[in-house]
Amino acid sequence: MRGTNTYDYIVCGGGTAGCVLASRLAEDANCSVLLIEAGKPKTEVPASAIPAGVSQILGTDADWNIQSEPCEELNGRRLHLGRGKFLGGSSGCNGTLCIRGTPQDYDDWGVEGWSGAEVFGHMKKVESFQNKPWFEADATAHGTDGPLLTEPHDLAPISSLVLESFQSKGLPLTPDMFSTGETARGCGHAVRSVRKGVRSTAVDYLGDRVGDNVEVRTNLYVDKVVLEKTAEGDWHAASVRVQDADGAVTDFTARKEIVLTAGAYGSPAILLRSGIGPKCELEELGIETTLDLPGVGKNLQDHMVMLSFYEVTKPDITNDHLIWHTGAREKTIEEYKTSRTGFFSQFPFGVFAFARLDDRLADNDLWRAAGTERTDDRDALGTLASQAHVEFWNTECYSPKYMFKDFPPDGKYAFAMATTFFSPRSRGEVTLTGMDPRVNPKVQHNFLSDPLDMLVFSEGCRMANEIALEGKGTKDVIAGSWPVAHGHDRFTQREQWQEAIRQRADTCYHPGGSCKMGNADDETAVVDARLRVRGIRGLRVADASIMPTLPTGHPQMPVFAIAEKAAEMIESDSSTGGSRRAVGDLMHSAGV
Repeated sequence: MRGTNTYDYIVCGGGTAGCVLASRLAEDANCSVLLIEAGKPKTEVPASAIPAGVSQILGTDADWNIQSEPCEELNGRRLHLGRGKFLGGSSGCNGTLCIRGTPQDYDDWGVEGWSGAEVFGHMKKVESFQNKPWFEADATAHGTDGPLLTEPHDLAPISSLVLESFQSKGLPLTPDMFSTGETARGCGHAVRSVRKGVRSTAVDYLGDRVGDNVEVRTNLYVDKVVLEKTAEGDWHAASVRVQDADGAVTDFTARKEIVLTAGAYGSPAILLRSGIGPKCELEELGIETTLDLPGVGKNLQDHMVMLSFYEVTKPDITNDHLIWHTGAREKTIEEYKTSRTGFFSQFPFGVFAFARLDDRLADNDLWRAAGTERTDDRDALGTLASQAHVEFWNTECYSPKYMFKDFPPDGKYAFAMATTFFSPRSRGEVTLTGMDPRVNPKVQHNFLSDPLDMLVFSEGCRMANEIALEGKGTKDVIAGSWPVAHGHDRFTQREQWQEAIRQRADTCYHPGGSCKMGNADDETAVVDARLRVRGIRGLRVADASIMPTLPTGHPQMPVFAIAEKAAEMIESDSSTGGSRRAVGDLMHSAGV
């Protein structure tokens, strides 16, 4: 195929969703597929194969290095919004976690074909799970022949102690709960996208297809989708315009469809440069509006996380001696090179728990008032009893991702108790700073701008601290906060935790929602139930940006599922003539 500029399908973005979609579309041997990626080939980012190699990627040229706009509720801080900029994208630099949320999360989307049962079925299709003797897996929840290789995580001693603390503080053990989505209150083990010390990524989907009927073009930035009028006078996505690092322009033509898989920041930016988005914003940038879609770039969400570090009194129960102490890194690297074992063979997150905070918030006026305003059976955040408010987890050593200092010296050991906040009410947006596709978009998350978000998040942090200090497994091994200056082990009030959040909370790197999927009566929806951009023929979006709301879990498995389902829908529509269906159907989905 090399040398041609015309393909049946063009997939824009070679990250998690893009690799899956290109591979699945290419299962039709008669189809040609072009996959475009702005970053490098995966082979030029060797750390992407190392489970604990993330620190060698974030902040380098293999990271998009997007910086948020100053966040008022975080003391004006700009947060680093890391995204993988290489083939495989963030599947090559995430936490390897396969935490799927609950079926209710997807039922809440309220869009035909995207129920919890259906999305969980697609997540199962993704994986090839291999168990270990010690783990009590729910075999019905796992796939065994998918391209993504998964297995349980072997715990450091500190994680076994945290698991004991979770249970003693009222979070019962349900070992495989993060695969089944069966409970919003409990603790267990998170399956990882790792096999025998090697990270499994979306590139594993491509296999031998590259060079057959899939062509991968790296180091090319998608500028825009070129739209043309059909004979009927309607807009059709005809081709994709790209630039290389030097600004040289090339066009690629699609015979059938173009699919955007550039993620929650990249996909809305491409649409905006293509003249698809809020007319007022496009006019300010001097972009001619082809289609006034007010939801493009809006509805942006992410999960926030707060890590509280504690010094422990017993040696070697954390993994600091394997990575931070004198000579440790060199020995650990050599062990990994030799046998794919040791510290780098697993991502250093331990055990996990879900919790609801209804009882702890029952005395709060804001929580009660927000709840009474609702006319349904949901709580103040809009969640049901089957959905967690927060997630707790621990690191197995000190984590430099959040604080690039204060490493435990020889003889000192530390771990973090982390709180992840789900179901935020705050919303942000993605906009353009200009027309150059090589320049990152402007991202304003508006984290915690809704007071209810700060209330629930701070109460979750308060509970996590109690688990660490009072839990049966950890209470007798904690010496205090690390570093001592943080003093969070002495915080007892929500207000104290709120101030700590303003100073130190960070993003989970779970962005989504900026090209929202919705029904015909939803004026803010960008794509319909079949992921077609409203009012444009031959153009879809298939990545985390289409999520109306984020799941109470982690995005890796849902994004894989979105791509799997998108491929099925495209194949179905193509076989029935749906990719060239009457414009009236698309106009109806656009509410016209």
